[in-house]
Amino acid sequence: MSDTANGTTKTGDFSDLKAVFFNGTLKKSPEASNTQGLIEISRRLMEKQGVATRVIRTVDHDIASGVYPDMREHGWASDDWPALYPAVQDADIVVVAGPIWLGDNSSQTKKLIERLYAHSGELNSKGQWAFYPKVGGCLITGNEDGIKHCAMDVLYSLQHIGFTIPPQADAGWIGAVGPGPSYLDEGSGGPESDFTNRNTTFMTWNLLHLARMLKDAGGIPAYGNLPDEWKAGTRFDFENPEYR
Repeated sequence: MSDTANGTTKTGDFSDLKAVFFNGTLKKSPEASNTQGLIEISRRLMEKQGVATRVIRTVDHDIASGVYPDMREHGWASDDWPALYPAVQDADIVVVAGPIWLGDNSSQTKKLIERLYAHSGELNSKGQWAFYPKVGGCLITGNEDGIKHCAMDVLYSLQHIGFTIPPQADAGWIGAVGPGPSYLDEGSGGPESDFTNRNTTFMTWNLLHLARMLKDAGGIPAYGNLPDEWKAGTRFDFENPEYR
């Protein structure tokens, strides 16, 4: 696939990639979600490249609070997370999206991060942490300031538990400070925002490029990041200066 414009060339086949978007809106389906409107820009770009995508609106599911893979084993009567987690396991790209409330991520976004963290101690087939070499990104909507703060929390959390973050891996839209129209409201200017559309497009392509690079390379090299090997005494060239 090649498309030359302004001296740049689009190359690569992304049709073997899978992406999952988690929408942290507080609105149950079928109520309109402004976050979903922004997700659709990125999702449609990916699908044009043949990427298989899935969107999960977490509030539509009975996801228990907690930091274990299955909270039914820790006192909860029900927990949909074990049935949803395979979508993360299958994905090459995971995008965490959500609204701003009181200058911070929604409770649904925070719950998702906690449930992803529940798997951070598991290992992949190479013996690395489970989320190597998945690529992570972030989309934020709101009508007051807070995009960078929310994205900072999400992207730090994702990289901390093993996701790989490309350059400019976040995008968002906010209106004027104070009460006002939301992203999809008529006259908001959200869908027409060149700044938001540019950043969402750049984020999407950076996610695709990095996911392609990692998949073609067979993931992150295993030398130096195998927890069981470290536990067994391998030190991967580490030297304690006290024993030099």
